[in-house]
Amino acid sequence: MSRPSSLIRGVALLCAAAGHASAATGLTDDAHVSLLTRNFYFDRDYHDSGAQQSQRQEWAQGFIFKASTGYSPGTLGVGLDVLGLLGVKLDSSPDRTGSELLPYDHDDGRAPDTFGRLGVTLKLRLSQTELHIGELLPSLPILRYNDGRLLPQTFQGGMLTSREWGGLTLHAGQIRSFSPRSAADSEDLYVSVGGRTMVDARSDRFNYLGAEYALDDDTQIGAWTAHLEDVYRQDYYSLKHAERIGDWLLGGTLGLFNGREDGSALAGRLDNQAASLLVSANRGGHTFYLGLQRMYGDDGWITIDRSLGSTLANDMFANTFVYAGERSWQLRYDYDFAALGIPGLTTLVRYGHGDHIEAPGVRNGREWERDFDIAYTIQSGTFKSLNLRWRNASVRRDFGDTDFDENRLIVSYPFDLY
Repeated sequence: MSRPSSLIRGVALLCAAAGHASAATGLTDDAHVSLLTRNFYFDRDYHDSGAQQSQRQEWAQGFIFKASTGYSPGTLGVGLDVLGLLGVKLDSSPDRTGSELLPYDHDDGRAPDTFGRLGVTLKLRLSQTELHIGELLPSLPILRYNDGRLLPQTFQGGMLTSREWGGLTLHAGQIRSFSPRSAADSEDLYVSVGGRTMVDARSDRFNYLGAEYALDDDTQIGAWTAHLEDVYRQDYYSLKHAERIGDWLLGGTLGLFNGREDGSALAGRLDNQAASLLVSANRGGHTFYLGLQRMYGDDGWITIDRSLGSTLANDMFANTFVYAGERSWQLRYDYDFAALGIPGLTTLVRYGHGDHIEAPGVRNGREWERDFDIAYTIQSGTFKSLNLRWRNASVRRDFGDTDFDENRLIVSYPFDLY
């Protein structure tokens, strides 16, 4: 694990080097440097008598440093991004670890006082095509980094994006490894099937191709293919549309996944098709959502473990409803209090329900989740942009020992340094 002093020195040296090059080549034109401080308290209480751990409760302070240069002049533009991450333990004990705020020793259960990592990304631009190589934060339908804890999950590899032809955007890339949200090191990629982690099914090659085409300002179609070498192959197709009718803005996203084993099939034979539909209706400060989702095939949804599942309609704070055979629905309501003259205050309530779950020892299982979120961002004064958030979730299942209630208290404060 990186010591804080080493991390800070590394960031400072890289930024100084980038700044020196910038002075000579004009890279500072679009440069930006920021620091996000994130104070995070996490408490999850398990209610089943058979649960292996009754509580996961930790408190930590995070620092997320980002420095980004512009591109050098000329036909081929060159730039550099730096990401520095530091986590500081405020409260933890061996009987309460596992919140994914902090790493911990699996022998004695203790979390270190600090952990962190430093990532650098080289970026190249030719016309409307960009290549990023190094530390990555992918937000793609087939791979989304997870930022639901103290520090974000990151990936290492290369990503190419091209916008040379009007409304068409092309994507290609190879991901070689990842760093979990609560770790300082990187490791090979492994798969999650129906929410079940398969640590032994590892690979250092996740390749993907994708195309998205805007038919007009309101409609977009997409097609993707990806494979984790010798583990799984997956295709994804999407249709997005938005329509304004009077004072209402209506929207919808339909997505279809098709997954199966790849090559040596290190995770065994895989068979999953997932259908997802999320529709929304917005008027004034009100937004209503309906999510419909269904798993087909012998297995649940297939993805890189620990990555975010928000491509699916029913991804919630603690659950994504991805067991084999599962049929789920979600109702959600958001309100933006700016409509009442209170800018910066927002809230969310939602409920999701799944049934027809097939799992080892489970036939026609059921589960539900209830979420509540309220957040306020200070709009002016000394503490402008300070964000206060409370997230609450409850999950219940009629199988296993995984019923729990969860609270997250998050205080974030961004600093624009350059």
